Amino acid sequence: MPAVRVTSEIGPLDTVLVHTPGRELEAVTPGTREDYLYDDLIGLEVSAREHRRLVSVLKKFGRVVEIAGLLEQTLAEPEAREYLITRTMDVVPSEPLAQQLADLSPKALVRMLIEGAEEPGGPIARTVNEVGFVLPPLPNLFFPRDIGMVIGDHAVVGSMRHGVRWTEELLIKTLFTFHPELANAGFLYDGSEERRSNYHLEGGDVHVIRPDLLVVGYSERTSPAALDRLCDDAFARTRVTDVIVVVMPREPTAIHLDMLFTHLDRDLCAIYPPAFIGPERLTILHRKKGRKTVKERSDLFGALRQVGMRLAPVLTGGTRRIAQEREQWSSGCNFVAVRPGVIISYQRNEETLRQLEAAGFSVVPNQDFLTFDDWDDSRGRVAITIPGSELVRGGGGPRCMTMPIRRADIW
Repeated sequence: MPAVRVTSEIGPLDTVLVHTPGRELEAVTPGTREDYLYDDLIGLEVSAREHRRLVSVLKKFGRVVEIAGLLEQTLAEPEAREYLITRTMDVVPSEPLAQQLADLSPKALVRMLIEGAEEPGGPIARTVNEVGFVLPPLPNLFFPRDIGMVIGDHAVVGSMRHGVRWTEELLIKTLFTFHPELANAGFLYDGSEERRSNYHLEGGDVHVIRPDLLVVGYSERTSPAALDRLCDDAFARTRVTDVIVVVMPREPTAIHLDMLFTHLDRDLCAIYPPAFIGPERLTILHRKKGRKTVKERSDLFGALRQVGMRLAPVLTGGTRRIAQEREQWSSGCNFVAVRPGVIISYQRNEETLRQLEAAGFSVVPNQDFLTFDDWDDSRGRVAITIPGSELVRGGGGPRCMTMPIRRADIW
């Protein structure tokens, strides 16, 4: 019987996967940051402390599970261990490395898979102090939303646009395949097996709005071919009947849809205004189950109304373009909901927080929230803020850092 279930972005959180950033971030240097998809360098100690704040808040609402801990449990089983090592060698072929991995304890194996393994280097490499990795580290793993998704009772393994993240696909595929916590009704899409050049699918672009409705982004990192395949399988095997597609700009500020749009409450969403309001608004497509063609819609909100979903927008950065651009860059539109109308946000995006207050949210700093002994859902709309001066340098926010695997149904 499936253990996973997600039928919305806002249903009460039951279980969520996270990864606290660790030593793998040390591999990101001024010379390698672009290779690892970073715009800036992240302080290890501060980012881990900020992430612990996020985890502390999440624990008030549901079970929080570290990916590394689940992997350790899974790799104690010989079949799972052999499965992961064999597929890792498909990505990074090396017989000596395969033997080294096979000899490690589950804990040491997980650590090496995440932190990587440096090449020993020969005399010249040592003389010029050149460092390479025989097994690349995974400094993007603390953004697990992209590599794994749950749609209904089914699993989706992301098909990552950049090869530096391919090993992450294997980790989540192993968990979906072998760990009982992630037992599922089958794979709708398996990116770990997908290597065609025009098939990419990342979780930042996939939003489960209702059991019958997805909103997805066609972005730099998610391709139309992959979206069509996801639609076909979702229509055939789940309750999904409608998919709204946002055609994304090719800009570094908009690598995923959740940098421009997130669902906050039954009738409320956060948006980056230029993307959805006014003359610069993005192209919106609608694919419906049973139809062989897609239809273009005038705007996102009109498309949603046609499928019975009326959402009002909270404007990231408010009404001034300067503030909109600054706060969108710092993941001001990237929220995660733990209940309908109860969200987690970075505290740095002050104008966006004022817009949330105007929409009826109480803005509560995490340190105040964590001292509440009488928390209950009667408090209404709440935005809980966390620090993010270092985490945001990785290019993501609370939604990116969380991978819900179980939520209560609300529709």
